[in-house]
Amino acid sequence: MRTVLVTGPGGAGRTTVAAATALASARAGLRTLLLSADAVPGFPAGGTEPVEVTGSLRYARVDSGAHFRDELLDLQDRASGVLGLLGANRLDAGELTELPGSAQLAFLHTLHRVAGGDRSGGGTDVLVVDLPPLGDALALLALPEQLRRYLRRLLPPERQAARALRPVLAQLAGVPAPAQWLYEAAARKDAELAAVQALIEDASTTVRLVAEPGPAADDALRAARTGLALRGLRVDALVASRVLPRHSQDPWFAALAAQQEKWAAQWARQWPPGTLREAAHLGRDPRGPEDLALLGGLAPDARTPGPAGDPWWTEEAGAAGPAGGEPAGGALVWCLPLPEAGKKDVHLVRRGDELLLTVGPFRRIVRLESGLRRCTVSGAALTEGVLRVRFAPDPALWPRTR
Repeated sequence: MRTVLVTGPGGAGRTTVAAATALASARAGLRTLLLSADAVPGFPAGGTEPVEVTGSLRYARVDSGAHFRDELLDLQDRASGVLGLLGANRLDAGELTELPGSAQLAFLHTLHRVAGGDRSGGGTDVLVVDLPPLGDALALLALPEQLRRYLRRLLPPERQAARALRPVLAQLAGVPAPAQWLYEAAARKDAELAAVQALIEDASTTVRLVAEPGPAADDALRAARTGLALRGLRVDALVASRVLPRHSQDPWFAALAAQQEKWAAQWARQWPPGTLREAAHLGRDPRGPEDLALLGGLAPDARTPGPAGDPWWTEEAGAAGPAGGEPAGGALVWCLPLPEAGKKDVHLVRRGDELLLTVGPFRRIVRLESGLRRCTVSGAALTEGVLRVRFAPDPALWPRTR
């Protein structure tokens, strides 16, 4: 299944482009599913279960309020013993108000549910996901990996061996010990997050950026390009949205069109060839599928776009080589492309088996491969848009063989 993640600066028309992409994919004969938190004009009202738009296009919505209520009521039922001991009063569904941050968890849950069902049933060729605005989208895409790390630290799987001792500990302490349901819930949530993370990192997943050509969007795109590279996410298209007709006789209108043309030309030079696409300004907001079809040229390629996953690669003293074996001639160099990043924006810390990497407003904690865990960090440099971290083998951790 091919997945296209659509995002862009707020107000740039990302939902319109996501819907037009899904429609173009369906009209190309591909079974397509569009997932969005927003309503699409002319599409059925929809719900959390996919509904048919055309013969090849289905549409599903994210309902964060319902997800928040269901999750909290389920947690309340599972923790009823502890809550009863504390004298807590139960909450009713009617009095629950969605809290900040729940929309992101609802989005991940819905994405896992609709994508998981289609992967197992083979009912979708292309999944188009209308993500939140650019800054929130980058945080959302990083969330599965971050939450899984927190779960492993707070409830380590190896600690579950002590479950048999919980009744004894509870009697000695006088309070209930963590119940089995807590570990089971953590395991279920970790499995769900792992599936979403695998979908995001899959070789067939790409990001489609949507922006109106101009200086404000250019700053946002530069930052996004770095944030996406840090996570190994590839951009399949940069859609210049609401492009005005060129060569107008009206001076005021012509000036706006000229500015758009200038920035679009600059983006075409900055991004890889073939990345830039244009979606014309219709003179009004799209009112249905027929208007979306006028945007044209947005159908994604259903084929796997190329290698993906971990963006890092490893070199041995400047030559390509595997990370798992002992370096023959000296240091190993771990490389990560970081386009648009400046040296002053990059901060790197080694802590145990993890590498804490901060690039401007973005951060990622990467677990080192087995070969690199037996090395010490001897230096790092950012040159020509590529971060290279140099690892020197620790003789005490590299046993010699005759």
